[in-house]
Amino acid sequence: MSRLPRLSQQDIDERMRGLNGWQQKDNTIEREYTLPNFAAAVGFINAVAILAEKADHHPNIELYGWNHVRLTLSTHDRQGLTDYDFQLAAHIGELQ
Repeated sequence: MSRLPRLSQQDIDERMRGLNGWQQKDNTIEREYTLPNFAAAVGFINAVAILAEKADHHPNIELYGWNHVRLTLSTHDRQGLTDYDFQLAAHIGELQ
């Protein structure tokens, strides 16, 4: 994976307009999903894992309650947000 530069706040704001449901939290973007049941939540996590492996870019994933999933994206080695985060978020958005 080539190293993309960390995005400016102006670039982040532009990209956020195209992502429904995602919110910026400091140097990350985050989205929460509520699935119909536990099995659907785990299935969703597995689908995200496949996308993340293909992209070689991995979100933090939290399963809480029995059907809630929180995804948090950032580019850790850039200590902030890059195009990788927004590309993966867009692909995850296509799952639903």
